[in-house]
Amino acid sequence: MMMVMQPEGLGVGEGPFVGGSGGGEYMEQEEDWDRDLLLDPAWEKQQRKTFTAWCNSHLRKAGTQIENIEEDFRNGLKLMLLLEVISGERLPRPDKGKMRFHKIANVNKALDFIASKGVKLVSIGAEEIVDGNLKMTLGMIWTIILRFAIQDISVEETSAKEGLLLWCQRKTAPYRNVNVQNFHTSWKDGLALCALIHRHRPDLIDYAKLRKDDPVGNLNTAFEVAEKYLDIPRMLDAEDIVNTPKPDEKAIMTYVSCFYHAFAGAEQAETAANRICKVLAVNQENEKLMEEYEKLASELLEWIRRTIPWLENRVGEPSMSAMQRKLEDFRDYRRLHKPPRVQEKCQLEINFNTLQTKLRLSHRPAFMPSEGKLVSDIANAWRGLEQAEKGYEDWLLSEIRRLQRLQHLAEKFQQKASLHEAWTRGKEDMLSQRDYESASLQEVRALLRRHEAFESDLAAHQDRVEHIAALAQELNELDYHEAASVNSRCQAICDQWDALGTLTQKRRDALERMEKLLETIDQLQLEFARRAAPFNNWLDGAVEDLQDVWLVHSVEETQSLMTAHEQFKATLPEADRERGAVLGIQGEIQKICQTYGLRPSATNPYISLTPQDINSKWDMVRKLVPSRDQTLQGELARQQLNERLRRQFAAQANAIGPWIQGKVEEVGRLATGMVGSLEDQMAALRQQEQNIINYKSNIDRLEGDHQLLQESLVFDNKHTVYSMEHIRVGWEQLLTSIARTINEVENQVLTRDAKGLSQEQLNEFRASFNHFDRVSRGPALWGGGLGG
Repeated sequence: MMMVMQPEGLGVGEGPFVGGSGGGEYMEQEEDWDRDLLLDPAWEKQQRKTFTAWCNSHLRKAGTQIENIEEDFRNGLKLMLLLEVISGERLPRPDKGKMRFHKIANVNKALDFIASKGVKLVSIGAEEIVDGNLKMTLGMIWTIILRFAIQDISVEETSAKEGLLLWCQRKTAPYRNVNVQNFHTSWKDGLALCALIHRHRPDLIDYAKLRKDDPVGNLNTAFEVAEKYLDIPRMLDAEDIVNTPKPDEKAIMTYVSCFYHAFAGAEQAETAANRICKVLAVNQENEKLMEEYEKLASELLEWIRRTIPWLENRVGEPSMSAMQRKLEDFRDYRRLHKPPRVQEKCQLEINFNTLQTKLRLSHRPAFMPSEGKLVSDIANAWRGLEQAEKGYEDWLLSEIRRLQRLQHLAEKFQQKASLHEAWTRGKEDMLSQRDYESASLQEVRALLRRHEAFESDLAAHQDRVEHIAALAQELNELDYHEAASVNSRCQAICDQWDALGTLTQKRRDALERMEKLLETIDQLQLEFARRAAPFNNWLDGAVEDLQDVWLVHSVEETQSLMTAHEQFKATLPEADRERGAVLGIQGEIQKICQTYGLRPSATNPYISLTPQDINSKWDMVRKLVPSRDQTLQGELARQQLNERLRRQFAAQANAIGPWIQGKVEEVGRLATGMVGSLEDQMAALRQQEQNIINYKSNIDRLEGDHQLLQESLVFDNKHTVYSMEHIRVGWEQLLTSIARTINEVENQVLTRDAKGLSQEQLNEFRASFNHFDRVSRGPALWGGGLGG
């Protein structure tokens, strides 16, 4: 393997497998990093494409190109041709054979030429190139690019990579969204490439229309414009750069170096022209700087003169919003108005110093500004401005803090006042209610307990009212601009609070008074119930007794009822006095209600009985008493009549009964003890029969009296032992006895006349018959009849 030495002017580590020592930071050892880098497929792809395009950009000058970088350089012919084109020198004649050793010889000639340029190659041999080792081939091409395309770049005493980077930074500095710090990530969005083109050829790209969020579009725009107008071939793919976290530095550096070489000639011409123009414009610029200084100084001093009185104005605003506007105005002054003046002041000082330096370097006298416009004058005025500004700012902040305190107190006052007013809303109406006037004792006691709870709540709100008053006092002391409305509201709250206290006490007094009245009424109702209940029972008993139906059979029983009734009537005055006492209790209740304007309760909680009920029953008793009197009197008259009927019946019965009994006995005697002839006996019997018939009118009168007794429902008579039934039975017996005796005599007459019996025989027969007849009939005739 052939070892190729790197040129002294090229730093160590500028490409893969580059070793040795040299000058410059860029030439630090990078072998290990480059070996790892070449193992990255993305970077390998980018290097292959970029290095191939770079080689073709030179080979096409010789009318050829390569397609495959590791294959087309294997025979060494196109490698030698590439070196001749980029160096402008002739290499030794190549071997024409196609054998391996011919190819190795050609590659070695190329490597020797590279070594002759001061390049020291490490580990790159002709055999690896001939064998198509991509890693070694890319390293070799990178070494060629460094030596012939980058090493000679020099910008402001920097060269190679640092020079190229500095050139890019200088050219892209004015462009937005461009910050070139390296040769990998700084180029991913394409804006840096577009900025390089626009800086030298603004006619080719409208930079203002480019977007940072379209890196692929930006890169393709730069590639297409460079290829079409700058003759720089497309060496990179936009997608590869965008999609790679860190694009290949060598590929980017190779492509960017093409822009440097494309624009280098134009820059040199521009530099020469600038030097000529600079010499011609120095005097004009100095004059312009003097005029600008005078103008800027005058404007700045005038602005300071106008601004200081505004900053020294310490007239406060009454409201926070007005002070906020002042603060916003001050912030606008700080943010918008002062910064340009600060910049003007700085620029003024810079212009002054620059002008003095230029005049000194040009051996011209120093610039002396007009009176009062020296840099020291402006500095003094500026210090006065800043002092006024500091004082104004301190005053603003102090005033705002005061207003914030006021606003906080005002908001706190409004909040607490609103809460208190919400709490008191409806309380006066509630306290003014006279609901207790129609309430019962229990309801009044409930209202009193509820009122006691309200009093506790009211007492708890005393601190809130005092706090509201304290807030109002503090707002007044701090000169709050709406103190009048605060005082008015606070006064209204205090007045309402006093009114609530007064109404609360009045309602408590009214409730306690009503409780006492209702307790008195309750005691009276209880007393009414205790006395009305037994009196009502007495009335019910009296009505029941007066309406009671009795049954009497004698004057004595009727007189006994009348005596009891008279005794009852004797109790009526006392009962009437009790009724008056009971009704007097109710009257006292009504008097209390009328006196205090109360609506009397419709019911007594202790008794359902009302004074109307008592009066109604009392009236009924009063009506029933005379009715009872009349009834008893009528009954007495009826019983007296019945008694007369009894006595009248008894008088006749007591006469008729014995008469009948005597007649019966007399007829019996006649029948058993007859003497004389049958005709005499018959005459005597007929006489008795006529007497009996004549007595019949007495029986009929007795029947009439009996009928009267029956109609009067009188069934007993203590004045006689004879009843009408007894009289009727005795009368019938008497008639039967006389008729039978007459019949017997008639039969005896018939027997005598038919038998021809003598008088003596008839007497004997009659005596025998009468004996037995007297034994069997005679004594039983009145034994049980009239005696019963």
